[in-house]
Amino acid sequence: MRQLIDCYLYGILDLGYVEEKAAVDMAAAMIRGGVDLIQLRGKNLVVDRLTEIAAALHRITKESDVPLVVNDHAQIAREVPVEGVHVGQDDESISSVRETVGRSIWVGKSTHSLEQARIAQRDGADYIGFGPLYATPTKPDYIPIGLNLISQVHDEITRPIFCIGGIKLENLSGVLEAGAKRVVIVSGLLQANDVVSYAARCKELLTPANSAATL
Repeated sequence: MRQLIDCYLYGILDLGYVEEKAAVDMAAAMIRGGVDLIQLRGKNLVVDRLTEIAAALHRITKESDVPLVVNDHAQIAREVPVEGVHVGQDDESISSVRETVGRSIWVGKSTHSLEQARIAQRDGADYIGFGPLYATPTKPDYIPIGLNLISQVHDEITRPIFCIGGIKLENLSGVLEAGAKRVVIVSGLLQANDVVSYAARCKELLTPANSAATL
């Protein structure tokens, strides 16, 4: 299975954008395009249904050595051998997630400021989501934090940092120039006419040698 340190392009399979019946096909397209890490997010679905979808997705992600993370619900990871759980600021604590799951697992944490990133690292997050950088329909209640803090958070935080929020292919170069190394892409990827091609173009920019050349 791919290690977290080797993940640069994080795709969120948000069931607000993708129909449930299309979830497996979407995940397969994301994988073909080079997405390194996939998160299943379904804010409006009951846990039992999310567990079923997670199980179906994990069968194909495992074959491709692509880690699968579930959003919010640690109990899903008790039923399905996913590689991680992601929680937000208002969700259960990192330690509680680990206790609920009862096995070794990645726990990621959403953060919206330097102080929250510091706390997440101190609390044992395996990786940190940092944003939203830009306004995004996925998180309409959050004020964008912009690009100015990207370099500082990378200087202070030793965990892998995935910048998130309104990142698309057309602004990805600017995000990398500001100091980002890893990104999360949601709507731009899921709504692309050609998901495989879109992911591949993002991945090319994120390849360490290529991204370093742009800085």
